[in-house]
Amino acid sequence: MIDLLFALFLGVSFVSAAESNISIMSDRSYLSVPVGERAKNSIGNAGVLRINNKEYPLAYRTLFETGRSDNGEIFGLLKDQHDQPLRMEDGSYYICNGTSNPDGSGSGLDFYSILQKNGKLYLVAQFECQVGAFYKMELEQENDGLLVPKKDTLEYISQKEFKGGYVHCAGVKTPWESHLGSEEYESDARKHQPDGTLDEYYEHIKAYFGGDLQKANPYYYGWVPEVTLDTKGVAHYTKHYTMGRFSHELAYVMPDRKTVYLSDDGTNVGFFKFVADQPEDLSSGRLYAAKWHQTSAESGGDANLTWIDLGHANDTDIKPIALDPNTKIGDYFEFASFDPLKGCPSGFLSINTSALAECIKLKEGADEKRASRLESRRYAALKGATTEFRKAEGITYDGQSKKLYLSMSEIAYGMEDKKSKEKPKSLYDEGGSNDIRLPHNECGALYVLDIDDSMSAATMRSVLTGSPKKYDQTDPYAGNSCDVERISNPDNITFVKGSNLLIIGEDSERHINNMVWAFDTKREELKRIMTAPIGAETTALHWYSDIGGNGYLTIVTQHPGRDTGLRGESQAGYFGPFKDYLK
Repeated sequence: MIDLLFALFLGVSFVSAAESNISIMSDRSYLSVPVGERAKNSIGNAGVLRINNKEYPLAYRTLFETGRSDNGEIFGLLKDQHDQPLRMEDGSYYICNGTSNPDGSGSGLDFYSILQKNGKLYLVAQFECQVGAFYKMELEQENDGLLVPKKDTLEYISQKEFKGGYVHCAGVKTPWESHLGSEEYESDARKHQPDGTLDEYYEHIKAYFGGDLQKANPYYYGWVPEVTLDTKGVAHYTKHYTMGRFSHELAYVMPDRKTVYLSDDGTNVGFFKFVADQPEDLSSGRLYAAKWHQTSAESGGDANLTWIDLGHANDTDIKPIALDPNTKIGDYFEFASFDPLKGCPSGFLSINTSALAECIKLKEGADEKRASRLESRRYAALKGATTEFRKAEGITYDGQSKKLYLSMSEIAYGMEDKKSKEKPKSLYDEGGSNDIRLPHNECGALYVLDIDDSMSAATMRSVLTGSPKKYDQTDPYAGNSCDVERISNPDNITFVKGSNLLIIGEDSERHINNMVWAFDTKREELKRIMTAPIGAETTALHWYSDIGGNGYLTIVTQHPGRDTGLRGESQAGYFGPFKDYLK
């Protein structure tokens, strides 16, 4: 067991429009909450992490940043259906960096994996704009353990066989050294019916099709993509339609290499589990959705979980239907108007999902297997699963304690009891089962699930919550609306293998500077180890125990300076090397 002690110093780097590379300055002082313009627009990090009586420096190092050129490519440049560069109105390249996107959409570089294949190191990165992008490059490990990009290896990974990519959010390195990504904020297919209105967020995908949205279909997006590398290092891209369509935040693969937990990011959404037929092959398997049976409403809530079977499917069956431009929701479901007083007409069931209250039934003769994948959230609700979660985000696993951790960015809307941010309002519960009945917490919570030998979870309970707090205007922390000594809107998380240490990143507008925390799950001690510049999320948290014998913790500072006028590029960075970590 690893004993964790922290000796802290402040490391800062000013990120400006003219300079986006990161350098570290330190003064051996405690890592405090940033105060003052310079500190708030800087990166701060804790300096030394002691593991098993060995001290490791925590200097943040940059591998690559959006906009950087190599091998005739530009990191983060978006491309169209013909793999040609997209351009903004002034003719400049459309780079997904979260600060200069022409439609105001997207967040920039969100996640990257370090893959060990063919005796080499590869970086595979994904970008969170409506027109999604993937890039690959090789890395080299120097004698001192530092990781550096290998010159002339940057490559764009085409997604044109699958009609492009969409809002690639969190990802994970699989146990078989592939990159498993996500497509977030899937469009509501009902809004594309003759009597519906267009989803404005989805509308930006038209850039991929040369400005013609008629060439798109909402069912092209909302899936889990995977990038594998062959023996020559060539990248192969696919989407796993069998894992269901919803707002995928993260698909986390368990140690059996078959079970995958799937978070759904949005309002009134589900929590899913996929079990593949064969290890290391996610193209075929069975999908499940969680049912929350609440046992406590204290401190974020506790519940027992049951898993509702949504059926078996494979990519081969679903892919042609998902990519058919003529596929529509009316092929599989019928809808009727929901009446808050009378409910639904005979033959229809009432549900409440991200589309709110609906009366729904399967269309006679519809293929139920396809319906379960094209409209996984609606189908899950129809089968009785809970679709009341709010912004389910990061997932990680501690193999020693057999505990799965899930971050919930906010407790609100459907997670409340017929309220909307504490105000009486039944909109988010009417027509649904109202399984989750918790007090509102705008600062979010972290949950733990006990995992059995079959990789299933039967319980879910909160272990850490944020706390709303008002700071007086004269207070140095004025402007923060969640306690700066506690988490706020937890998002990406990762567990340091062989330790008690859970790393928690934030995506918060309630902390002026997003923070990264180290939480000792045995001692229940929470320590701040990094602060990001104003406007930057902390994403891509992933722990690597053994790259050439050393440990590494990856972290992206995503879109620093967004909405502040102090533009910076998204940084693919890391802490490390933690030399000889496993010895």
